[in-house]
Amino acid sequence: MHSPEHAHEVQEARRLGGLRRKREATVSGAYDFESLSTVDGIRRLLEVAVLDTLGMENSIARNRTLAYMAQVALRTLEVGDLEGRIQALEQAVRSGRGQPRPSAFEEEPALAGAGEEEGA
Repeated sequence: MHSPEHAHEVQEARRLGGLRRKREATVSGAYDFESLSTVDGIRRLLEVAVLDTLGMENSIARNRTLAYMAQVALRTLEVGDLEGRIQALEQAVRSGRGQPRPSAFEEEPALAGAGEEEGA
């Protein structure tokens, strides 16, 4: 990469990388898409893909693609719901509202020896 013999190739690679980043930013802005690292980002990508697929000519392949996307959308909604519920639970635990109650099978300390004293 640092060899003078490859200077032209390195320069071309840098130019192409810059074009790719510029195109990526343009496309991302046009589709209002941020990333795949969040459920909302995945939802947005799926919305764009479904809308583009709906614009295609009606065919078995298009309909299969839409059915698959519907399955993915349902799974994404499920994951998003679980993510929200987990965040709510974590927040409740952090704020002290999520103190666990004793199980019905656990004895409370005050009752632990009460039956033995009566029979003595």
